[in-house]
Amino acid sequence: EVQLVESGGGLVNAGGSLRLSCTASGFSFGGYAVGWFRQAPGKEREGVACISASDGVSFITTSVKGRFTIFSDIAKNTVDLQMDGLKVEDTAVYYCAVGSLLHLSTDEYIYWGQGTQVTVFS
Repeated sequence: EVQLVESGGGLVNAGGSLRLSCTASGFSFGGYAVGWFRQAPGKEREGVACISASDGVSFITTSVKGRFTIFSDIAKNTVDLQMDGLKVEDTAVYYCAVGSLLHLSTDEYIYWGQGTQVTVFS
């Protein structure tokens, strides 16, 4: 059974950092695109960052570029999202997902985790 589990969310002061981790079971990330998405209350889910797990090619959405970094570790079967310089507007539930195309569109992803809450306060 394919499972994705996110961890690392929490409550943090504006300007602080969090590192989210997405761990897969039932399959290997290698050869797939892994994306991090977020959904704030009342808003649509949006793509934040994605990475080709096997070769490390990645894309970061403009609003978080320079603050967020995405990493893959094939040996551990994890994809992490390092979030620095957090802002109140980064508050959302963060999801990881797996798909076959490297893209920030939610339509391209097949398997999804349950999400982890990130709350940034000022």
